[in-house]
Amino acid sequence: MHYAILADIHSNLAALIAVLDDIKRRGGVDEVWCLGDIVGYGPDPHDCIATLRRTKHVCVMGNHDGAAIGKVDIAFFNPDAATANRWTARQLTPDESDYLNHLPLVIEKDDFTLTHGSPREPIREYLLSTWSAQENLAHFSTRFCFVGHTHSPLVFACEETGGCTAHHFEPESPLVLGERRLIINPGAVGQPRDGDPRASYAIYDSDARVVNLHRVPYDIRATQTSMMTQGLPAALATRLSHAM
Repeated sequence: MHYAILADIHSNLAALIAVLDDIKRRGGVDEVWCLGDIVGYGPDPHDCIATLRRTKHVCVMGNHDGAAIGKVDIAFFNPDAATANRWTARQLTPDESDYLNHLPLVIEKDDFTLTHGSPREPIREYLLSTWSAQENLAHFSTRFCFVGHTHSPLVFACEETGGCTAHHFEPESPLVLGERRLIINPGAVGQPRDGDPRASYAIYDSDARVVNLHRVPYDIRATQTSMMTQGLPAALATRLSHAM
């Protein structure tokens, strides 16, 4: 079985379509595992939700998903993110809001826990250090965990006896699943922040027990133009080119 791991789509339809096209080019997958933040920042909340819902998928709630339906306080957002989220909330139909409202915070699939921020704090925590990865091991029972939220591909490898190491998850470099517990971030589809503006996602092959990261170019200018047309903050559009 093959599973596509997508995180942080952020209403960027051009990036999402490019990723789905790349998945088809690679032979397709049996299911999409979405790690949250379908909406927020970008100009296409309707189409991103609809496109994801047309796939066979499971999805957890991200902080921007929750904020768009009033379940997460945007007081913790920076001003541009808050502005974009208020705009997103005004765009959502009742059916779309209901879909986001019913997204769980945590899902277990195969030997993986899926969540947006971290197993310990599914909505808020950014997993960026080996110390925080170590602390989170007690908060999920599966051997492996997929997270998003940081918008940067990263792997934490942790020994049963304690101690984690971290490395950037590189494209086309297979991550073989073994005895170590792993926390894996596939990067962001719609707003990368690791210096590479290409959309980022992963494919998990459950038969080979391998996870591969993939980077996909997309029409960034089209998304930026749409953001400006919708009156979204210019800084959010500009950052798509710089991926920081």
